[in-house]
Amino acid sequence: MADKVIPLADHRYAASVPRIPLDAAPPSGLLGDALGRPLRDLRISVTDRCNFRCSYCMPKEIFDKQYSFLPHASLLSFEEITRAARIFVAHGVRKIRLTGGEPLLRKNLEVLIGMLSALRTPDGAPLDLTLTTNGSVLARKAQALKDAGLQRITVSLDALDDTVFRRMNDADFPVHEVLAGIDAAQAAGLGPIKVNMVVKRGTNDDQILPMARHFRGSGTVLRFIEYMDVGATNGWRMDEVLPSSEVVARIHAELPLHELEPTVLGETAERWRYTDGGGEIGVISSVTQAFCADCNRARLSTEGKLFLCLFASHGHDLRALLRGECSDAQIAAAIGLIWQQRADRYSELRSAGVAMADGERRVEMHYIGG
Repeated sequence: MADKVIPLADHRYAASVPRIPLDAAPPSGLLGDALGRPLRDLRISVTDRCNFRCSYCMPKEIFDKQYSFLPHASLLSFEEITRAARIFVAHGVRKIRLTGGEPLLRKNLEVLIGMLSALRTPDGAPLDLTLTTNGSVLARKAQALKDAGLQRITVSLDALDDTVFRRMNDADFPVHEVLAGIDAAQAAGLGPIKVNMVVKRGTNDDQILPMARHFRGSGTVLRFIEYMDVGATNGWRMDEVLPSSEVVARIHAELPLHELEPTVLGETAERWRYTDGGGEIGVISSVTQAFCADCNRARLSTEGKLFLCLFASHGHDLRALLRGECSDAQIAAAIGLIWQQRADRYSELRSAGVAMADGERRVEMHYIGG
């Protein structure tokens, strides 16, 4: 079975069918990669489609009406996703985040959430099950998501000013509907809610303080993300990156902050609390302060390709194993071998001035999730 190749429906990103070792031990939950990093976090993309056309993710000039998205037959079924997730949990995964594209566009997503929420770690604990959304349909889906077993939610929101927001999403979508979705998620108990703002210098950095003022004291944690060089379609330039240190300085000048200690190993956000008790913010500095050393995340694309880094150019075709004649034990052995050989640290190498090899096409954000 290890040498059997099942044709791929999509060839846009390089992937290989994983090798199945014959002498692998059963999962112990203590799997480590080549740099000693454990496997704790699994991001699962459930669709490559989105109803926004944000320039840093799915620019309209590339993802237009003629763009060919994946056919439904290529997507992992809910049963296949749950089977893969169960195997990852045996290897040590404790947190699953559903992403897209826009995950709420996947039909009957609540069914998948119910299936995943029933999974348990080897010691019987429930998983930390969460989801990232642009919030466009959240107002009408929040309660159903909670009822299905979703625990928390993260909403992407890049501006509070409606004009700036419509320009950012490039779909003429109003900001008030996303804010209504956040309110509905709060009422449904999908908290603590996090709001992610991607900051582009000269585009929406004037929204930093309005966003901070709006969410301060609300119980919602606002997080600022440096504009990243994910994929190749967003025209990334370093001069459009606003360092997180400057974001913190701008807020601190008006609303004093003090830094908090990380709560868990591998936490991507540095946390800051308002000194007057008005809550906290986070900053994710993936460009200026690489956090590769503690990265414990794997990413599964909507068609079942496993990527070991957000900036990867090559995946591992788990769908071939899931749709083949492999047992769970064989798939677990293949995943274990892949993770043990993992040495990805793209952001650290970029910071050190080491360039990616020419000709390698990095995976796009809409395809693998954030």
